[in-house]
Amino acid sequence: MTNFVQLHYLTVYPPSNPNRDDIGRPKTAYYGGAPRLRLSSQSLKRAARLSPCMADALSGSMGERTRRLGDDVLSYLRDELGENDESARKIAKRIASVFGKLEPEKGGKKKKNGGKEESSDHVHIRQLAFISPDERQAAMDMAKRLIKGDTQNEDLKIRSKEILRTADGAVDLAMFGRMLADAPEFNREAAVQVAHAITTHKAEAEDDYYTAVDDLKKPAEDMGAGFVGEAGFGSGVYYLYICIDIARLIDNLSGDKNLAQKSLEALVEAFATASPSGKRNSYSHHTRASFIRAEAGHQQPRSLASAFLNPVLSKDLLTASIEKLRDTARKIDHAYGASFDASIEMDVLGGTGTLPEIKTFVAGQIADA
Repeated sequence: MTNFVQLHYLTVYPPSNPNRDDIGRPKTAYYGGAPRLRLSSQSLKRAARLSPCMADALSGSMGERTRRLGDDVLSYLRDELGENDESARKIAKRIASVFGKLEPEKGGKKKKNGGKEESSDHVHIRQLAFISPDERQAAMDMAKRLIKGDTQNEDLKIRSKEILRTADGAVDLAMFGRMLADAPEFNREAAVQVAHAITTHKAEAEDDYYTAVDDLKKPAEDMGAGFVGEAGFGSGVYYLYICIDIARLIDNLSGDKNLAQKSLEALVEAFATASPSGKRNSYSHHTRASFIRAEAGHQQPRSLASAFLNPVLSKDLLTASIEKLRDTARKIDHAYGASFDASIEMDVLGGTGTLPEIKTFVAGQIADA
């Protein structure tokens, strides 16, 4: 029987712009006929992956999302093993192509080492690829073998099977999945679903008119600023919903329950303490979740976003948001039956529950899977 963990976060963001749109303003969404501020799922997952708690707790078990594996292979062959540039570049392209089509070559030659010509091209994959630690090591090992003249595995499909792995050992790949168009058998279905976070209340981006002063400008000159600009920002209480398929997470990690428990503890803390880093130096939005509700059970998952279909209207937006979240959960359970077998809450303002308790509760679901 499939078990799910559902996490509901309410987090207060002060005036800030952590996740920008294409023109540099805070991302938005219309929900319930009202404008809301929004944090994209992508930005939240990246903030979690790069957070200190995941980096520290899961060191050596995190993948890399990059287009530049070919550059690393090239540097390894050329700088560490002393392979000539032409041969190193040829091998790097072969290895990188396992993870996707390569960018077309650009540029020409550059002078280096006393006038010797070397290509200035990078070896980049066209699209970002999620690469596990095992795959990176396998790529370097294959590159070293090709230097020594091992040509038995030059066929792309054979090389793919020697280099590519599933999510084994890469926690973030197991959690958030990946798609390799040219090697679909090595795709990984995500075990963790992350919704876009939206404000529980009506919220719109505001404009910040700012100036910068030229420190070397003399008093005798005009009194105008050295620079004038505008920037968007916003604030509010954001609701974030996360659903975790426990069985899929364990399967994605090849049955390693200890690693699965560690990854869940780190995940819970990361989404409670990490935030997208856009314009952080300007707004210092180091946030912490003010409310967390964790639920576990075999029932079909359900978001509680409907609690905020009608925007919260209150002088105390956080307290009112917590009340609406709880009330909606009760009403859904009344209509459909229990949506979970067990739950736990952390309410900072109410002084109940702690983050360690939430982490222990969530990680404990692994033992019962």
